[in-house]
Amino acid sequence: MRILAIDVGTGTQDILLFDSAQTLENALQLIMPSPTQIAAGRIRRATEGGRAVFLTGAVAGGGPCHWALEDHLRAGAPAFATHEAAATFDDDLENVERMGVTLVSEDEAKSLDAQRVELRDVNLDAIRIALAAFDVDTDFDALALGCLDHGAAPPGYSDRLFRFDHLRHVVEKRNDLRAFAFRPEELPALRIIPHEVGILQDFLASPYHVGKTS
Repeated sequence: MRILAIDVGTGTQDILLFDSAQTLENALQLIMPSPTQIAAGRIRRATEGGRAVFLTGAVAGGGPCHWALEDHLRAGAPAFATHEAAATFDDDLENVERMGVTLVSEDEAKSLDAQRVELRDVNLDAIRIALAAFDVDTDFDALALGCLDHGAAPPGYSDRLFRFDHLRHVVEKRNDLRAFAFRPEELPALRIIPHEVGILQDFLASPYHVGKTS
């Protein structure tokens, strides 16, 4: 069995290809910039070039891309975002607008002169290309994703506190790491990888697992 495991973090995405026909010590590993770091770099290059940015895609991990967007806006450069992408920066879209981001639809964005930045947490095409460059077979039996999502906190509830409270509730209910593992249909809410699910289902014929905390 061959399992592609991806741990999506703030700074890096750690990728391991497990093959039951090999010893674990020989499992292929990649440590690459995280999706939010990649998005942050694209935003910062737009800032340096004095260009507007248009943020599209899905609700994704924030952190670096959030900080880059704040710097972009402080520099006086325009920023636009779809409603879904904007939720990356705050569950309350009014707060995103108060940051200085203009919310637009994909159709409205067609007339914008802006650098397009797609927000996502999984880019399987890029991983397959990287593996194929080293003659690694890119057919897998299963896919395991690990990510930490703060969920959609109620208004006035700190995202960070909401996350920690949720972790505590899960551990108190079942003190087992498997309590954080879900099949796609079991996920309470697809917040980290919402629009990637179709890609994953097409990518694998067999079930895959997502390790998630909310």
